[in-house]
This record gives sequence, structure tokens and C-alpha cells, in this order.
Amino acid sequence: MVNTSDGGASAPITIASLGDDMAVMPAEVRRLVERQNIAHIATVMPDGAPHSVPVWIDVEGDNVTVLTGPGSRKARNLQRDPRLAISIIDRDQPYASALIRGHVVERIDGDRAWEIIDRMSQKYTGQPYPLRRDRIVLLIKPDYARSVLFA
Repeated sequence: MVNTSDGGASAPITIASLGDDMAVMPAEVRRLVERQNIAHIATVMPDGAPHSVPVWIDVEGDNVTVLTGPGSRKARNLQRDPRLAISIIDRDQPYASALIRGHVVERIDGDRAWEIIDRMSQKYTGQPYPLRRDRIVLLIKPDYARSVLFA
């Protein structure tokens, strides 16, 4: 962990990160992804504009998962350009966050997707996902991840 500041104009920031050849997600980032926190995912629109939406998020091995509709704007954006950014704020400690940059490595559908979707829904709502159609899971490989604690 490294404490940094922006020249004293704001509070110190605690950062834990790994670089572009990330093999394992940092523990604090994983903790924020595994908890019941809402994430925001940013993708790139066809005209280059950013598109950001709140999503449920979880882990699958060392990858991150989000669910979406196969025809949603984020799914279409990521089909064209698989790069994305994710931010997560700890719901219990709003000064703790995680930042992830990565890319979609797989679009999962069928039974395997529903297992992941139901696990995510259980995490967020306490029950299986109620709609049984038009959903896929995006499997995301983090290229960069860090946790940030504003103190």
C-alpha cells in the first residue's frame, strides 16, 4: 500500500494495485466486488462518447461478471469494443472504492449463465433472478485494478 496525495489540496489516498499483467485481483478489490455493492460500468458508444450504467457485479475465478440483456446498449458497445472501466463504492464505507479496467473475454448464455445470474441475484436480493429470459453474463478479465481509500 502506498499513501499519496495531490499536493496537499485534498485528503490522502491509500492505493493497492497491480499493473497491466495482472494475474490475481488485489484482495481489497475482490472484497468490494464480492460484497453487495453496486458498480458502475463505462463503455464506449459508437461515436466515441462514454456510456455508464449501474450494474450488479460478482467474481468468477479471477474474472469479474456482470449480467445484462443481449441487446442492451452496454452489450452492443462491448460487442464492438470489449474494453471497459468499472467503479465500485463500498456501501458501508463510501470513502472506500475500487477501480477496474479490463475487457470482455466471454459472453455466457444458457445454463451456465443462469447459474451465475442466480448467484448474483441471491447476493443482491436473497432469491433467484425472477426473469428467465433475455439475459447474458459478461465475463471480464481485469487488466488493471486498484482499491482506493480516501482518508
